[in-house]
Amino acid sequence: MFRKLVPIAAGLMMFAGVARADTGDRKDLQVFNDVARAVNHYTQFTIFDNVDVVVKDGAVTLTGDVTMPFKRADIEKRVAKVDGVRQVRNQIKVLPASISDDQLRYRIARAIYNDPSFWNYAIGPNPPIHIIVEHGRVTLTGVVNNDTDRIIARSLAHQFPAMSVKNDLKTNAEVHDQLETIK
Repeated sequence: MFRKLVPIAAGLMMFAGVARADTGDRKDLQVFNDVARAVNHYTQFTIFDNVDVVVKDGAVTLTGDVTMPFKRADIEKRVAKVDGVRQVRNQIKVLPASISDDQLRYRIARAIYNDPSFWNYAIGPNPPIHIIVEHGRVTLTGVVNNDTDRIIARSLAHQFPAMSVKNDLKTNAEVHDQLETIK
């Protein structure tokens, strides 16, 4: 079984392996990497969406949050087409439509990605910091270079009127350490 440790973003394919079961001709790791690529290359996948992937014996479980119902359906269709996928369990949640949540998303995104500390994060097609907002509650997900960046991102998100800010950002070192423990 392969479980993603961090949100799929910016081509990051982090996983934890428990067993390397074959799915016919393809192993779960190969399937996982192809599923991650399919989600990352979906043009409608933005910094306001978060998808987590688990692959076990060719069965793919998708969880996370997206901003529009069509994204949930499109991601499932893309994943189902990946070679080696036998089943897709789509548990992705569609975030409720909310003008105030949208405004909060955009304000936090501008604050983070316009900050000089984060310009290097903003240059890719899929920036690695994702901002999930539901009913005024903010969750930051993704991977940053170091703990200082994680703290700065959280403080930038805290300057806006949110019900709460949860910081699920991981550092590169934390992800590396998690991967080392499973080798």
